[in-house]
Amino acid sequence: MGLTIHYHLKHAGDEKSARTLIGQLYSAAQDLPFKELQDIVDLQGEACKFDNYEKESPLRWLLIQAEATLTLDEHSWLGVPPTRIIAFETWPGEGCEAANFGLCRYPATIEQQGKRIRTKMNGWRWRSFCKTQYASDPACGGIENFLRCHLLVVALLDRAKALGCLDSVSDESHFWDNRDVMALVPEIESWNSLIAAFAGQLKDVVGDGVVAPITQYSNFEQLELAGQNQLTPQTAQLAKLIQQVLKKP
Repeated sequence: MGLTIHYHLKHAGDEKSARTLIGQLYSAAQDLPFKELQDIVDLQGEACKFDNYEKESPLRWLLIQAEATLTLDEHSWLGVPPTRIIAFETWPGEGCEAANFGLCRYPATIEQQGKRIRTKMNGWRWRSFCKTQYASDPACGGIENFLRCHLLVVALLDRAKALGCLDSVSDESHFWDNRDVMALVPEIESWNSLIAAFAGQLKDVVGDGVVAPITQYSNFEQLELAGQNQLTPQTAQLAKLIQQVLKKP
């Protein structure tokens, strides 16, 4: 839970052009002030499967995001590991998730209970997201740090668009669409207040075992109070539902 920017990349060319494209995007990332920028990862076959790596592996999160989802029906789905990955990881800054960028190829079919199912995943593609909200933690630099992190992700997505490999973006802050920095500040403040209020309500129902990044903010109590008017009866019902689920053996 937290303000996140989701994005999809795509490319219809061959492997050479895909590698060139990611190289160009990587060069653009080098020109931006990311806190960290990892080398390009170029993998194929079994090396693309995240469960072949230890939990502490620096590649694991990138590979988890690289796995596609194939919906079978409204109640079931399958994870589809890529057969080819060309990607890299960026870290915008303190409190922010890593933002991964790349392109993958996926198998034409996958086996499920002895049956071969067509994936219909043609061409090169990438589906990922980056939660930027907790970059706004005062201990990480507050709103200024959040703005820096969020705008870095947007800047690299702008470059992907210019290169012709951006499929879509869904920015929960609405900044991608309106490009209004002045509106982005109250937006993150509203998100912080709402999540703090919900976390506080959840703690009241479930107890102090609730673990949420927002509770570590030095101004958590002020945010919790400010967000009270954003809570609805549905949030109280959700808190009680969570309590019931946690009590189940």
